[in-house]
This record gives sequence, structure tokens and C-alpha cells, in this order.
Amino acid sequence: MRRLPLVLVAALFIGAAARDAADRWIAATDLPVVVAESSAEVLDRNGTLLRAYTVADGRWRLATSLDAVDPGYLAMLIAREDRRFYSHPGIDPLALARAAGQALRHGRVVSGGSTLTMQVARLLEDSGTGHWGGKLRQMRVALALERRLGKDEILTLYLNRAPFGGNLEGLRAGSLAWFGKPPRRLTPAEAALLVALPQAPEARRPDRNPAAARAGRDRVLARMAQAGLLGAGDLAAAIRAPVPEARHPFPALAPHLADRARAAEPGAALHQLTLEAGLQARLEPLLRQTVAPLGPDVSAALIVADHRTGEILAHLGSPDFTDSARAGYVDMTIAPRSPGSTLKPLVYGLAFAEGQAHPETLIEDRPTAFGSYRPSNFDGTFRGTITARAALQSSRNIPVVALVEALGPARLVAGLERAGIKPAIPGGVPGLAVALGGLGVTLEDLARLYAGIANGGRAVRLHWQTTDAQTNPGPAILPPEAAWQVADILRGTAAPPAAAQGRIAFKTGTSYGHRDAWAVGFDGAHVIAVWIGRPDGTSVPGAFGADSAAPLLFEAFARLKPAPLPLPPPPPGTLIAATADLPQPLRRFASAQATGPRLAFPPDGATLAPGLGLLPVRLDGGTPPFTLLLDGAPVATGLRVRETHLPAPGPGFSTLSVIDATGQGARADIRLAP
Repeated sequence: MRRLPLVLVAALFIGAAARDAADRWIAATDLPVVVAESSAEVLDRNGTLLRAYTVADGRWRLATSLDAVDPGYLAMLIAREDRRFYSHPGIDPLALARAAGQALRHGRVVSGGSTLTMQVARLLEDSGTGHWGGKLRQMRVALALERRLGKDEILTLYLNRAPFGGNLEGLRAGSLAWFGKPPRRLTPAEAALLVALPQAPEARRPDRNPAAARAGRDRVLARMAQAGLLGAGDLAAAIRAPVPEARHPFPALAPHLADRARAAEPGAALHQLTLEAGLQARLEPLLRQTVAPLGPDVSAALIVADHRTGEILAHLGSPDFTDSARAGYVDMTIAPRSPGSTLKPLVYGLAFAEGQAHPETLIEDRPTAFGSYRPSNFDGTFRGTITARAALQSSRNIPVVALVEALGPARLVAGLERAGIKPAIPGGVPGLAVALGGLGVTLEDLARLYAGIANGGRAVRLHWQTTDAQTNPGPAILPPEAAWQVADILRGTAAPPAAAQGRIAFKTGTSYGHRDAWAVGFDGAHVIAVWIGRPDGTSVPGAFGADSAAPLLFEAFARLKPAPLPLPPPPPGTLIAATADLPQPLRRFASAQATGPRLAFPPDGATLAPGLGLLPVRLDGGTPPFTLLLDGAPVATGLRVRETHLPAPGPGFSTLSVIDATGQGARADIRLAP
């Protein structure tokens, strides 16, 4: 008894030394890397997964957090695997003692003593548990992890690294693959299977051994009932629930745009787009259904955007990314193609803005030669004198070419550029054929152009990244009045037979040789652009914008939620009048073919100031190209612009002449003062 104090003191010293040695041993632990590569994810505007990519070793490893996991699953996991998780230091001596006792009694391992932290240690190092060295290493790493990380951090590591069969790693990947949904809301049966799978991920794979998967799940359910986490009714319902026998495919919506987002920021783990996953999911099968009867190599593309904000809400570069026969991997929203008649609304809008025409202006639809260019209408017929409204709604070619001649092709190209479009112009110099699609634009370009018309004539910068919003108003493509007049005309175009009339302003187009069928339209909020054709540019016999693309356009509008919004009322300054009530110059469009060229400046008989270095010349009417002569000698040939400057002649009288491409001419006698 006299030595007892000495023994106690010695024991305390030994215990303290042991604890100090243990502390040093734990502190000296080299921890494995806890951060692992996660699958890159592309999300929609609301955070819904559009598409995910496997990591470098081909595994699906989708990052998740505790607040994104069903609380019922977490309760099951802790109750089944480590019920003292929040109180032990990384190892659970009671669980280890229980496991050792059961092994001694039965002569084999009956239950494990590993904590969730030890399981995390094993997952991080991919270390086995079949020998004491591996188990001891797990215990050491678990103790070290607990000193450096919080409990929730350790649990999050488990949720992101636990195996769920095959190349599935992490709870979110397992939940998406086996149940087709994220783990935020799980039924008891689903949660129990996801608790059971990591303990034997290959032996219990539901697609290969559904009986083992069911048995493992049901054992977890029984344990939960014993622990009071499941009532009798819930237990019975969960046991009756089927076990999935096949994996669900991971979401792969908007694959072309997802690839573009990843290519733009290759190192980013998350890419959030402006798309709406629900709308995208409704439109993708529609596009596949549309092209199915058109042939195995016909493709299509579609864009939906909010023209008020510029946000792209749906993006379909092809009907099926994996369909090699249709070259589905080619993003046809960015492929330059001939737009057919889809640029005509801009031509009319520019003519309205310039005061050269009004929707009720009379214009001629007759056989006309514009120099050597002799366009015809698509149907081979002519309607004579019609209004500009009727000419645009019926997509007549002769009137729009006459308007482009009066405006100048460069004016049309400038309008496209103000809309944010860089058209591909053959030869680099635009001619009258641009009115009928004689240049290259993309589906995104057409969506951008019509968004600007719908936006009161202001250019809209379409974008698909949530961080790329338009902050300043775009440049004016058209005045608001001209933009409204164009929209009002397009709203009156006859819709497909089954569609509601007068709700969507739209225009169709068909390129030369039936290579491209287009339809672009807008309501009060959305613009939708549609293309159908072959990616290799060969023709699709019988494909017309009105017959093929327009029905798809209206079907796409029908799948919008909410329903299409009405177009706005006319701006206050809009001139709304019948033909007879228009100002005299607007009642009938004076084609250059009827008047021939005219020297608007200098006029006949003009006396010009002395010392003039350059002689300004302005032409009206006529058909370019023009030839200018001064005193009978050519001074400018091949002139396609209507304003130019010539070297001024000396003092005295001179004769300035102009001859157009049709041989018509005009002259002016002028005098330069000495």
C-alpha cells in the first residue's frame, strides 16, 4: 500500500508518455491527397445538370455536398456504417472490440469495425483491408484526418469517393446512374440500396446481380427498422420496391454547346449556361421526329432565345450528337449557309426607314432585268402591281431586288453588320443577289437578326454564358417604327394549317437548289430559328422552308412555357394608312428600271464655285454599274455606288454624262466659274 502512490505516479507518467508518443505518431502521418479530379459539369440557368464528362481515368465522379443529399440517406448511412461517427476520434474502440469478439466466437469475420473515417482513409489510398498492415495504416490515417478535418468534411469525402459499381464513384454518380435522379430526394428503398452498394460494389451491381443487390438493400432496411428509423408500413413498401436492373444514361443535353463551353474554359469544373433544361429536353425529341421521315442523312438545327435579354434558352446543333449518318457531331448552328429569303425583312425595314417605301406602297412584281441580272420568282409566276406588304408576305423576288438596287447592296450588308453579323460575301463585293441569299450566314446570325427586329430594331447580343449578359443597348438596326412595320407584316404571313394564325411574326426561306430550308420567327419575348438540310451542302429535293421548317418552328413555339406572348403595339410615330392616304411619294415605288439614271448633282445648268478641286457627283435611278463621261471622255467605269468625286474640269463649260448597265443615260451641262 505504501508503494501504491509510486505505482500510480509511474502509470500516469507512462500513460502520458504513451499519449505523447501517439500524438507524435499521428502528427507525423503523411496524409494522402484528399482532393480528386471531379467530372466537369455543364449546368442550365437553374443549376440542373445538362451534361457531365468522365474524369481522366474514365470514371464518373460528380461532386456533391451534404446539403445536396437526402437527410434520410445520411441517417441510414451513419446508422448502418458508423453510429458513433460524430463522437469517436477516427477509430471506434467499441466497434473494434465487438468485431474482434465476434471473429473469435465464430472463427471468421462476422462484422467489420471500420468507421466511416477509416473507410475514407481506405478510399483515399486505395488500400486493402485483408491484412493487419493495411488496417493499421487506415487507423493511423483516420486519426490524422480527424485532427485536420471536420466531421462534415470527412463525410463529404465519403460521399464523393465511395464506389457504386463499375466506373461510378461518389453518391451523386451512383444515384444518377441507378435511379436517374440526383440524391436530393430518395425513397427509403433507393437510399438503402445506395448505402449497401459501396460495401460490395461489384458483387451487388444491380445490372449484373439484381438478387444480390436486393438482398443487400433489404438487410439495410431491416437494420433501419430495428433502429426505429423506418415504420412497419414504410419497411413493407420499401421491400416491395423493384431494384433497378440497368443504368440510366447520364444527362447529355445540348452537347454541342456544352463542348463549346468546356473548350472556352477547359480548366473549369462547372459551366453554367443560360439554357433551360426542361425546354431543351422537350425540343430534342421534336427535332429527331422532324428529320426521321426526311432521310437518314438529313440534319436540322434550332435555337431559342429571349430577345429581351439575349439569353439563349435552347440550342440544338443537330438532331442527335451520336448519329454519324447525319453528321450529328457537326454543330449546324454555326455553319455558314445561304439564307434564301430570310433577309428580305431587313431589306423592307431599311426601305421603310429610308422613306423609299411603306407597307402599303405599290410595287411591281413583273419580269425585270437588272443589267445582266434577271431574277425570277420561286414559283415562276408574277403578280403585277402589289403592295410591299403582300410582296414580303408572299416572298416575291423581283420587288426585293428592286429595293436593294435603290438602297444599294452595301446598305443591306451594313444593316447585317449592325446586327452583329459578319456575312461571308463571295468575291468580297456585295451585288443585288444578296437580297435573295447570295451570301453566307449562320443560324445563330439569323436568330440574332430577328431578335434585333423583335427588340424594336435594336441589336441584341445573343449569349449562352450566364456571366456574359448584355449591359448596354445594342446599335440601331432599324428605327422602332420600321421594325414594328416589318413585324406587323410578318405576323400576317399565313401560318401552317394546324397552327394559330397571327400570333407569330415569321419568315421562311429556301436556298438555291433546295440545299437549306429555313424558318425564323418571334413573339413578344422569344425568337426561334430553324434550319433543315444536309451538312455536306447537297440538296434535299422537295425541302421548302414553308413546308419543312415552318411546321417545326410553330411546334417549337408550342412547347414554350408560358405560351407565346403578344407582339407590342406600334410606336407613337408609326404611319398607319391605306395606299390612297399615303403621301404621294410613298404611294408607288419608283423603280430605277422605269426612270433610268439621273444626275441628281450637279443638275443641268448648274454654275459651280471657282477653284473646285473635286467635283461631287450623286446619281439617282438607273441600273449599276455606271459609266461617267466628262466632255465625252470616260472618267469612271464600273461604278456601283451612287455618290463619288471626280477631278474638276477647268473653268468654263463642260458636259457630264452618265450611262447605266441597260444603256440608258442622262447628261448635265455645267459651268465652272473662273
